[in-house]
Amino acid sequence: MKKATCILLLLLVSVFYAGPFVWMVSTSLKTAVEAGADPPRLLPLGSTDVQGLAARHISPDTPPLLQRYEIAYQNYHKVLTDPAFDFLLFARNTLLIASGVVVGSIISSSLVAYSLAKLHWYGRNLVFGLVLATMMLPFTVFMIPHYMIFKFLGLIGTNLPLWIGSFCGVPFYIFLLRQFYLTIPDELLAAARIDGCSEFRIWWSIMLPLSRPALAVVGLFAFMAAWNDFLGPLVYLSHRQNFTLSLALQFFQSQAGGTPWELLMAASVLVILPILALFFIAQKTFVQGIATTGMKG
Repeated sequence: MKKATCILLLLLVSVFYAGPFVWMVSTSLKTAVEAGADPPRLLPLGSTDVQGLAARHISPDTPPLLQRYEIAYQNYHKVLTDPAFDFLLFARNTLLIASGVVVGSIISSSLVAYSLAKLHWYGRNLVFGLVLATMMLPFTVFMIPHYMIFKFLGLIGTNLPLWIGSFCGVPFYIFLLRQFYLTIPDELLAAARIDGCSEFRIWWSIMLPLSRPALAVVGLFAFMAAWNDFLGPLVYLSHRQNFTLSLALQFFQSQAGGTPWELLMAASVLVILPILALFFIAQKTFVQGIATTGMKG
C-alpha cells in the first residue's frame, strides 16, 4: 500500500511538471485559430480551421494525421527559415558559450574541490564556508560590479563574460565534487605520494578518472545553466550575430506585431530539444553520479 501511494504521488508530480511541456509541443502542432481557441483543446486530430487549412494549401479531406503532420511541418519550417530566428547561428553561439562554461567549471571546480577535500592547510574549513556562503548571492547582486569590470576590460559585446568566470570555480560544483572526493580513501593518495607523484599528478591521474560520474553531473548542470541562461546574454551581448538561443527567442517573441503562438511554441521546442537529447544520452552516467557514494571496485 505504501509503495502504491508513493508511485501515485510520483505520477502526479510527473504530470504536473510534464504538463507545460506537453502543452507546448501540442501548441506547436496547431494552426493559429486552434492555438487561440476557447476553450482550448490539447490536440484535435482533425482540424476544424477550414480557412487556416486553405491558407496552408491543405485539403479538408486530407486524413487527420496527415493534416497534423502538414501543419507541424509548416510551423517548424517557418521558424527555421525566419530571418528573425536564425536557429543555426544562435545554436552555434550558445553551444560555444556552453562548451566554455563546461570546460571551465570542470577544471576549476575539481581543482578547488581537491584542495578543500584532500589537502591539509590552515583555514581550509573557513574558506570552504565562504565558498558555500557565496551560493546565497544571486547574480543580480554582483551584476553591476561584474559589468563594470568587463567594461573596463573592453569585453562588453563579446561572449567572454559569459564563460570566462567559470574558470575561477563555481561554488555549487565545488561543493558537489568536494563531497565526492571525501569518499575516496586517503590511503590511495598517500601511496601515490610515496611513489613520487605531485599533487597535480594525483589530481590528474587519480582523482579525475575516479570522479567521472561526478564530473558528468557537473558538466550536465553547467551545460544546462549556460544553455538556458537569459539574463547574462541580455546584459553582455549587444550584437544580434552574437545572440544565444534564449535571448533570440525573446526577440523573436517581441518582434513587431507579435509572434503567433504556434510559431513561438515551435521555436521553444527547438530550443529545448538539445537539452532533452543530452539528458537522455547521459542519463545513465547522470544517475550514477548522483547515486555514487564511494569508490567502485
